[in-house]
Amino acid sequence: MAESKRDRRRAEVVKAAAAAASSPPTCQMGSSPEVDERERIPADVSEKTDQRCAFVALMGAANAGKSTLVNALVGSKVAIVSHKAQTTRSLLRGIAIAGSAQLVFVDTPGIFAPRRRLDRAMVATAWGGAHDADMVGFILDAKRGLDEEVEPVMDGLARIRQPKILLINKIDLVEKQLLLEIAAAANRRASFAATFMVSALNRGGVTDVREWLAVHAPEGPWHYPADQITDAPLRHLAAEITREKLYSRLHQ
Repeated sequence: MAESKRDRRRAEVVKAAAAAASSPPTCQMGSSPEVDERERIPADVSEKTDQRCAFVALMGAANAGKSTLVNALVGSKVAIVSHKAQTTRSLLRGIAIAGSAQLVFVDTPGIFAPRRRLDRAMVATAWGGAHDADMVGFILDAKRGLDEEVEPVMDGLARIRQPKILLINKIDLVEKQLLLEIAAAANRRASFAATFMVSALNRGGVTDVREWLAVHAPEGPWHYPADQITDAPLRHLAAEITREKLYSRLHQ
């Protein structure tokens, strides 16, 4: 019953995204050389019979690097990035191809202690995205470790039945021994199918994550064309770029 409901909601999301796009949303949010590394997709790859497709929700505390990791996994800039907390306020999907698998990465709002109605809505959106996904990636900021902001997220992960992977981000800022201690402590708190050490900013370890997800993605048809990198309409992308530029220049 849960899977059937999740499949229906997924079909509705794909249908709504296709209707909202005024033109093919295959453009990139700028021409940033740091993330514009998406490989050319062969014309016949979407016609393979052994297709796999997975929706992967990326979760974590605020400023853990979720949006930066989504961009690195997709290979193009599809999510805006800012040093300000709660930059992501709604679900955003970035699409990547790995072999015969299509991976739809869902960038969720950072989870924090809500105080206002908007805060509660953002947190509820993040958990909703996790429950609707095929797999969940929990992003942990290595520099902060298992601090008080991460505790409620770890508690919530225990209630998610989908396969979960641990993504320890910003590993270039922490000594190796501490990374191993953080990984061990996190795995004691929740059941993770795999643990990865990554640097989203430098794209270190990203390929390993993408390949693991491709192998473990459930069999099924692709939901998007092979050359599509996001389901967001162009107007939404333009609004997000504007918001990113404002965040980088306004500090009040």
